[in-house]
Amino acid sequence: MNLEGKLLGSRYELVEKVGNGGMSTVYKATDKILKRDVAVKILRDEFTTDEEFIKRFEVEAQSAARLTHPNIVSIYDVGVEGNLYYIVMELIQGKTLKEIIIEEKGPLPWKWSVNVAIQIASALETAHRNNIVHRDIKPHNIIITEDGIAKVTDFGIAKAVSNSTITAFGTTIGSVHYFSPEHARGGFTDAKSDLYSLGVVMYEMVTGRVPFDADTPVSVALKHMQEEPEEPIEINPNVPLAINKIIMKALQKDVTLRYQSATEMLGDLRKSLKNPDGDFVEEIEYDNTAQTQKINTDMYGEIEDKPNSRNKKGKKEGKFKQFVKKHKVLSTIIGLVLLFALSLGGTLLVLNITNPAEVEMPNVVGLSKEEAQKEIEAAKLKFEVEKEEYNKEVPEGYVISQDPTYMERFNKVKEGSTVSVVISKGQEKATVPNVKGKEKEEAIKLIEEANLKAEIVEETSRTVQEGYVISQETDPDTEVYAGDTVIIHVSTGTGIKEVTVVSVIGQSEANATSTLQELGLKVNVSYEEDSSKDNGVVLKQSVASGNVVDEGTTITITVNKLAETKNATVSINVKNITGGYTQDEGTDTTTAKTVKIELKVDNTVVYTDSNVDKNTTNKTTQISGKGTVTVYLTITDSDGGNWTRSQSINLNNTSSISF
Repeated sequence: MNLEGKLLGSRYELVEKVGNGGMSTVYKATDKILKRDVAVKILRDEFTTDEEFIKRFEVEAQSAARLTHPNIVSIYDVGVEGNLYYIVMELIQGKTLKEIIIEEKGPLPWKWSVNVAIQIASALETAHRNNIVHRDIKPHNIIITEDGIAKVTDFGIAKAVSNSTITAFGTTIGSVHYFSPEHARGGFTDAKSDLYSLGVVMYEMVTGRVPFDADTPVSVALKHMQEEPEEPIEINPNVPLAINKIIMKALQKDVTLRYQSATEMLGDLRKSLKNPDGDFVEEIEYDNTAQTQKINTDMYGEIEDKPNSRNKKGKKEGKFKQFVKKHKVLSTIIGLVLLFALSLGGTLLVLNITNPAEVEMPNVVGLSKEEAQKEIEAAKLKFEVEKEEYNKEVPEGYVISQDPTYMERFNKVKEGSTVSVVISKGQEKATVPNVKGKEKEEAIKLIEEANLKAEIVEETSRTVQEGYVISQETDPDTEVYAGDTVIIHVSTGTGIKEVTVVSVIGQSEANATSTLQELGLKVNVSYEEDSSKDNGVVLKQSVASGNVVDEGTTITITVNKLAETKNATVSINVKNITGGYTQDEGTDTTTAKTVKIELKVDNTVVYTDSNVDKNTTNKTTQISGKGTVTVYLTITDSDGGNWTRSQSINLNNTSSISF
């Protein structure tokens, strides 16, 4: 059934089908609320009427939602719509590890393989710490993102670990190439079963093939239980010694000889990157004196060889192996029948003995500790306080969270199960330390030691040294809540650039101004006259060369300005000054009718005229000089008349003068 275009939970629009699994179909979808792409895994129709599969699906929803790790595909939501059971998860862009192995058509680089294995082991470490076994680790369930990150997906058949955990053979027979021996037998599986499967995945990465293969799944399962694999180093000589030993230890059929935890295997994997040919992998030997000797009877009643009788490749070949080699078809048929019977019988036995009834798990988040305990025990479950912690949102003595997590549709657990709760200690208080005047790093340390957060605001200061606290927005000794933020203002110095003054003496006014302005200084110009220096050059500056000043400081330069020779027109109204003469007087030969004019600029005679008509009203002449001068006029006549006048003028500004 194609569900493209369907809207689930009034939120998730299915865009396109992107994959099929043993239990489910996966669609790419759009989250209409958060505006992001997600993956939606929908349980196949044929399983929705299978009560046991629905229970498995419920377990997946509860267990997978608890896992948060960069190498585990995140679960966002879970729901049911009609007969569609779905889980919403992180959408990963990339290829499965199986696709990469197939594309390469041979061994993958050992370093790359080890890095992938480290990421898978890290994901398993987190899952196992949360009492979750994946039980289906294989390259198909490992996605390599476009950034080269390994993501473990499909915790679809994961189960919480308990003493009664049992795996029924058959539901995941398609993964038989990666089964541990105990999984293939339909027996007890735990975290060490995942490590065996990881060993198979590593084997396939570095050799390009799985350790056991055959025509039928049952034959493969029998090989996992009965045969020893060929060592990877014999298939691919490029496999380093340490990597070979790690894989072979993970593939031990006896769980006591394997890695006992993902953490232990992770340690050896990391060592192998630094010392690929090192001899650090611990090989555990059988110790018959430390445990009761086990005699394992195979399905045909033959007694297996004791562990200490193994040769390099495993047990000696017995009657069973001879029979299998001689009657391969018959062996397969008989094995399938017996294996199914063993699996079914073992499963029913364990379920009948240890599988208690299911009960509804109450939602106790937000209740008081006493109320929560009462609710849980009334549901025939065990109440346990995992820890107490401070919480700003939840009042003291109330439940912050519970484990298993309550889900509205999937909240059934086994009678007698333990429900762990985290109890709030309320809002923790803290006292703000005094950090004013402290160096920034010291101030941050003091704030964090007080269980508070520091927020830095940088600003300039002319009084506080760079890198030191100017002020804090919350007063010292104030009582606040732990985790609150204390804002401190830290000096970045004056914020003004300092510059070193250079000498501009002897430069022209324009060059000196440009030089100082390029340094970020302001320039003021004054003028003096020094006849011993060239005109227009700087005679002095207000701040000497070598002094350090703030950017923007004003420097005054004094420029030599020599006076220039200028001309001016002098107009003289002789008649007005002397009174002139009348016409009658003009006939009198004894009356003076002319005058003598003399002009001086300062003390220098610059013009004389001895025969100027006394009635002249506009006698003009030119004078010259520099800067401000005094012009003296003297008029005399033969009758003894004498008239003087004087004026001071600036020849730079005035071009004419009148008497």
